[in-house]
Amino acid sequence: MEEYSSSFLAYMCVIIVLGTVAFLRLVMSEIQLTHRLVIYVILLIALERICCMYLAGLSGVLIFTAACLLAFQSLSSPKLSVQGKAVFITGCDSGFGKKMAQHFDSLGFEVFATVLNKDGPGAKELLQMCSEQLTLIQMDLTKPEDIDGALQITKEKLGEKGLWGLVNNAGMCFNISDAELLVMSSYRRCMEVNFFGAIVITKGFLPLIRRAKGRIVNVSSPVGEIPFPYLVAYGASKAALTSFTNILRLELSHWGVKVCTILPEFYKTASACNTEYWEQQAHHLLKSVSSELLQDYGEEYMLETKDLFLKQVTTAKEDISPVIESITDAILSTNPKPRYYTGRRTMVMYILFYTLPTSLSDLIFYRMFLFKKVLPKALQK
Repeated sequence: MEEYSSSFLAYMCVIIVLGTVAFLRLVMSEIQLTHRLVIYVILLIALERICCMYLAGLSGVLIFTAACLLAFQSLSSPKLSVQGKAVFITGCDSGFGKKMAQHFDSLGFEVFATVLNKDGPGAKELLQMCSEQLTLIQMDLTKPEDIDGALQITKEKLGEKGLWGLVNNAGMCFNISDAELLVMSSYRRCMEVNFFGAIVITKGFLPLIRRAKGRIVNVSSPVGEIPFPYLVAYGASKAALTSFTNILRLELSHWGVKVCTILPEFYKTASACNTEYWEQQAHHLLKSVSSELLQDYGEEYMLETKDLFLKQVTTAKEDISPVIESITDAILSTNPKPRYYTGRRTMVMYILFYTLPTSLSDLIFYRMFLFKKVLPKALQK
């Protein structure tokens, strides 16, 4: 009886550990929920029962563990060849876009990289580091004529070949503040760049993508689904982009086009770490709000929001390779995932948000990200 209890305990420990690993790999890496995965699960359950009944003790545990590891290793989707494929990437001045353009160029793609400033340091570095296959295009997502020009350049270069990949990466956050304090121009600018810009680009390039039966990859954000305090304008625009991507994925499935959403955690990109920019935006906001709101909230409260955000930036991850790897898998995997969560903190936040009672998750997110010590002036005793 004691031997059976020890064996059962060993099996339970193995199953819990392997089950956790399988869940994390399924959600965060390349494993896909396919018929093959379902068959593997059924076979592993059957093997576990056989091991438990006929191979009690260490030998059964080792055989079952080895079978699980072999199954995990064989579940990654094979990659497609890059030969003859082209990819169009927005927002390549810095951050994710710049690294993506360099990476895809090194893989052998014909890369079309858009930048806001063709004479800026990011654009110059791309031209120096990348091959002649890379085409640099100056484009402002808020200017229809720029988008039309980018589309025309791409069509002329590709001819009848079609476009394999479109990566909507460009995005902006214009201010950090309470929803009531943000001026309407901040909401409109976020929607114009992060949402409407992606839609116009996607609609313009879809005929080329449908021709190649290619991929659309939209870089969204967990902020669009999880309530991060003081990021309401940015979060609303990303929520709209995520919803657009989900619907587009269903609509384009019969065309053979696959559509993916990238949900990265907070990384140290050039725009996020630009302290001077956030200082300017905070002072601009102070001048923009009405005297009534300024009296109710107070300057000290508004400036503390900015200071706490800049403090949060220091905790952001510097290594953006998980984002690049996820986008690469979305572009090249034979069976890409609909959603890619990059970073363990992202998964923890989603688990907390969807499993805990709202009152508890609200408290955690408020304290985790921007727990303020200064109350609005009207609430101070």
